[in-house]
Amino acid sequence: MCGIVGYIGDKNATPILIDGLRRLEYRGYDSAGIAVYNGGEVEVKKYKGRLSILEERLREHPVLGSLGIGHTRWATHGEPSDVNSHPQTSMKGNIAIVHNGIIENFQPLKEWLIGEGYSFQSDTDTEVVAHLIDYYYDGSLEEAVIKTVERLEGSFALGIISCAEPDKMVAVRKDSPLIVGLGKGENFIASDIPAILEHTRQVYLLNEMEIAVLTKDSVKVLDRMGKPVNKEIFEVTWDVASAEKGGYPHFMLKEIYEQPNAIRQTLKSRLMSGKEDIVLDQIRLSREDLEKVTKINIVACGTAFHAGVVGKYLIEKLARIPVEADIASEFRYRNPILDDNSVVIVISQSGETADTLAAMREAKKRGARIIAVTNVVGSTVSREADDLLYTWAGPEIAVASTKAYTTQLIAMYLIALKLAKIKGEIDADLYLKMKEAVSKIPEQAEKVLELSDELKDMAERNRDAEDVFFIGRSLDYAVAMEGSLKLKEISYIHSEAYAAGELKHGTIALIEDGTLVFALATQDRLFDKAVSNMKEVKARGAYVVALAKEGNREAEKTADRVIYIPDTLDEFIPVLTVIPLQLFAYHIAVARGCDVDKPRNLAKSVTVE
Repeated sequence: MCGIVGYIGDKNATPILIDGLRRLEYRGYDSAGIAVYNGGEVEVKKYKGRLSILEERLREHPVLGSLGIGHTRWATHGEPSDVNSHPQTSMKGNIAIVHNGIIENFQPLKEWLIGEGYSFQSDTDTEVVAHLIDYYYDGSLEEAVIKTVERLEGSFALGIISCAEPDKMVAVRKDSPLIVGLGKGENFIASDIPAILEHTRQVYLLNEMEIAVLTKDSVKVLDRMGKPVNKEIFEVTWDVASAEKGGYPHFMLKEIYEQPNAIRQTLKSRLMSGKEDIVLDQIRLSREDLEKVTKINIVACGTAFHAGVVGKYLIEKLARIPVEADIASEFRYRNPILDDNSVVIVISQSGETADTLAAMREAKKRGARIIAVTNVVGSTVSREADDLLYTWAGPEIAVASTKAYTTQLIAMYLIALKLAKIKGEIDADLYLKMKEAVSKIPEQAEKVLELSDELKDMAERNRDAEDVFFIGRSLDYAVAMEGSLKLKEISYIHSEAYAAGELKHGTIALIEDGTLVFALATQDRLFDKAVSNMKEVKARGAYVVALAKEGNREAEKTADRVIYIPDTLDEFIPVLTVIPLQLFAYHIAVARGCDVDKPRNLAKSVTVE
């Protein structure tokens, strides 16, 4: 969602802010702006559209100053427009703020402020915050912020500057991510580490309701009562180059090709040769713990939810524990049945997904033990969970998730095998056979990438498709959901995934001559059923592309085209099956001229509900 960056030091803030915003473009946005103290006033430049529009205007009318904040906005309250863009200012223009999140009680606050003589220029919830800070300001910006946030309901990460205190910047977070970068003679705030990584590797990770007060030479962190908080410095170990395209035309394609290594890194040190057991970092479940567990809930959103569906199948099959896979935004509102015998696995690439965070906190209130699967070290999910497994996908910049998903699948495989071993539900021979199969996945993924040209040809032939369907059974259905999501989110083609057995219960009415159908047929025990479903859609005129295991030529007798996947155990083939679907979605989006890395209306990290 929205991106925040801020700078205080001796350098000109504007180029630092623009560079930081550029590195946050992957979060998705529809406008961009900056506010800089120019020596006399806070000067604001903000425009609807891409960051390049802001850059062009700044070349025409430069803004100079060493204190500033910047923002890329993803609209929630008020349509995308210049006036609704951030930064927002107080009525006098003396205070400027940037905001990520949603102020849920903004309307009653707005009405109260109007009664106090304030007027509003925008339709945003954020302008309320600027006016509240102005209302409470009495010589100390941080004290005004402390009083303001106590009245706010909802989620927020805020960066605030005031021309009354031009040697200071204040930042605060609740539910939305925010970090503080520590420099020498300069300090920074940002929504995410890449925004400031060229300037510092040392950061503070702000916790809930912590307020940071920055000058160019110091940073102090306060709690909600204004008392000092001792913070540990987090040292960033990855570099800027890992977040660059590396010669690929798009981040998404680069990240698709990075999957074998990302999988390899996620397996590294967990699945070591010569060791019988799987090592799962900070997951400390014992057999006694598992004997008390009555149910596991896997909670996530979007692509992570699809990984969770695979996890459900595998944990139930291998560990014989009942599992529910839940969409996080539904889970927290359905009054879930949880207690201290429940385990909740939350999956979030960023570790900051708002709905997943809220669901996790609801589960904790009810006594559940939380296992977090996330890609971002130090993220909120990772800090608040009881147990933790990192996916080592590295920075994922493209909005459409690829390597984050496949490493989440690997995490599900490892967790399912580990739980089965702890419970004694899997015999030693099968356990070792499955470990060996998992260990071969990186090399098999490299082989799947060789299909790229074939998928490109298929994509270009179908660039004008209006409807695409994905069908499968069991784990194939779980992967079909992810394949469909990838296609619709970056190519804007209408696509749907269906459990193949449901076709005759209404869905098959949508099939007509020439309809493109991907039939996933990689599950050995269900292959004959999959062929029957292919025949059903073929009889209605569909063009069928089957995905099947190498060595199984039977699919060719029914399908119009077959994509062959390296053979492995049924349980682990989803991580290989999804790669051709990612490649197809990528190539067809390129063929249609879509903005692959930044699809319309979407954001990388969904930090609002």
